[in-house]
Amino acid sequence: MPSAASATDTLADLELDLALDESTQLNLPWAVIVWDDPVNLMSFVTYVLRTQFGYSTEKAHQLMMQVHTEGKATVFSGSKEEAERHTTALHTWGLWATIEQAGA
Repeated sequence: MPSAASATDTLADLELDLALDESTQLNLPWAVIVWDDPVNLMSFVTYVLRTQFGYSTEKAHQLMMQVHTEGKATVFSGSKEEAERHTTALHTWGLWATIEQAGA
């Protein structure tokens, strides 16, 4: 049977591991995902990506085509606050968008 000291050490080690896991998770970037929809024209989605994110026409077109062919595309990665702001803006434009944390 383990002694009280070793049980405490084990518990402390587990708590430290858990705290490190949570800390690492908090630092992971958040992704904004645009989903394909049957409503918006491809040219409009390209325009929104150029306007909202400042992407070049080529980059915006590439992301739009990924949305069109694969059903979704990650269009931004960064802090949770930025991802939420961009997602809200994309909703205002009428696009379907969600956020998720990397590795989640």
